Amino acid sequence: MTLSLSRAKTLARCAFVLFSFASAAAFGAAPAAVSQDELARYADELFTRTYPAGEPGAAVLVLQGGRPVLRKGYGMANLELGVPIRPEMVFELGSITKQFTATAILMLQERGRLSVADDVTKYLPDYPTHGQAITLDHLLTHVSGIPSYTGLPEWRTRVREDLTVQQLIDVFKDKPLEFNPGERWSYNNSAYVLLGAVIEKVSGKTYEDFVEQEIFAPLGMKQSYYGHQNEVIPGRVEGYDKAEQGYTIAEYLSMTQPYAAGSLMSTVDDLAIWAQKGESLLQKESVARMHTPARLISGQPTKYAYGLGVADEEGTRIIEHGGGIFGFSTDLLRLPDQDLVVIVLSNNPGHEPSPSSLAYRVARKALGRALEDRKPIALDPATLDGYLGVYRFDADTIRVISREGDKLFSQRSGSEKQEILATSRDDFYFPDSENRLRFRRDAQGTITAVDFLARFGPDATGAKTDEAPPAERQAVQVDPQLYDGYEGVYELAPGFSLILTREGDRLMAQATGQPKLEIFPESETRFFLKLVDAQIEIQRGKDGKATGLTLFQGGQTLPGKKVR
Repeated sequence: MTLSLSRAKTLARCAFVLFSFASAAAFGAAPAAVSQDELARYADELFTRTYPAGEPGAAVLVLQGGRPVLRKGYGMANLELGVPIRPEMVFELGSITKQFTATAILMLQERGRLSVADDVTKYLPDYPTHGQAITLDHLLTHVSGIPSYTGLPEWRTRVREDLTVQQLIDVFKDKPLEFNPGERWSYNNSAYVLLGAVIEKVSGKTYEDFVEQEIFAPLGMKQSYYGHQNEVIPGRVEGYDKAEQGYTIAEYLSMTQPYAAGSLMSTVDDLAIWAQKGESLLQKESVARMHTPARLISGQPTKYAYGLGVADEEGTRIIEHGGGIFGFSTDLLRLPDQDLVVIVLSNNPGHEPSPSSLAYRVARKALGRALEDRKPIALDPATLDGYLGVYRFDADTIRVISREGDKLFSQRSGSEKQEILATSRDDFYFPDSENRLRFRRDAQGTITAVDFLARFGPDATGAKTDEAPPAERQAVQVDPQLYDGYEGVYELAPGFSLILTREGDRLMAQATGQPKLEIFPESETRFFLKLVDAQIEIQRGKDGKATGLTLFQGGQTLPGKKVR
């Protein structure tokens, strides 16, 4: 358990997200590709290890040269009925939906019905833009500044409600902009709700009908749907969340809520059709536009185009988008120049590695650059000491670089401390991850900053400061019998709970879909985690038993009521 607000916020905003926030180690130029048989063995072993039999799992399809290298199901589609996953089964896609929404917008532009350069108010005249010009292009590329409704506290209690498109827009329309359009990049589900509304206004069809009639039907995607929770869909997979003991069925979510940001459903086979033939729906100029990453006003590249993450890593072009929604986690990755497609659809969203990480590993292996083959170099203690310090990214975010013996560690505020390994003097990676850091030096060779190299979205830079690292917290002795009154389930957001249990003299915490971790007392009511920069404050009644708690992490506060 990272016991993190990132997990809570992921669930609370329906997690219709780009699932590739992690940065990536470069593929490397002119890689030596592996054979399809070797790739199939590697991928099969990777997914078998990740998704054990008897647990929720994933459907996987790897295509190379248009031919299936691996097409297989892993784990269970339905735990109650004992039904294993088969590749032809239907999964909720989450934010993979966004590329279909972007395609619909470009199709309408080709028909002369709209222009991506138009202000959103041309089609939605009652939408308040707070004096700013917000274009469809801004919406498509997550640079509009509109707050994402799935991050708003008042929305979290409404995930079960069936809302009209206008009711969904009403949730966020009057919120002030978080920044001026084009100044920053911030992943945004509200923007794609507005795009869905524009599609309906311009086409005269519902978003559901447009996508099913104008995209799915022409391509022959016969097992793809706009999701409805009350419909019987043959082969539909059940979504799950990890619990203290085993799994629970995922929290109910009205599919009116993700809408054009995340409500589509499909199979790996249909997504393979989409990956190989979807561009046939558009003219070449539109395809090029869809694959061109936006730049901020400052000129900084975002590595995000129209509903797609697009990056070039040392000559290897990557087009990818993932998604997460209650009970599901997904990824669709393409290396167009290598004619490689990797699709991972999972009903086990809290499991690690994520579908995005798994797809990326398969892609690297296909090019002869498996993550497992990375070779770190040793650096002397004096060199390691040069990296130590606090790097500030913004008012709320720091990254602390520390050393333990000959090992270097990185810890972002609100996250776990992780070892980093060097591939060169100033390039580092995280074991078991694609994340990468690059340190900057001045003309004298002194380190001045560190870059967190994002695969999609702008790279983040933290300036080295003279700030002292946060003081290490110290545990105190308290009577373990207090923990008996703290045991229980605390709901922090719809679909996200924290379970406290006593194990002898220890108090343990387990967040939805995450492993159990010990929490340590600073007082009778205040606790902290050692692996994560997070704290928990217990609220007690007159009898001394807990009535609720508050989770503090990353500068944010999340209260939770004790529900049982």
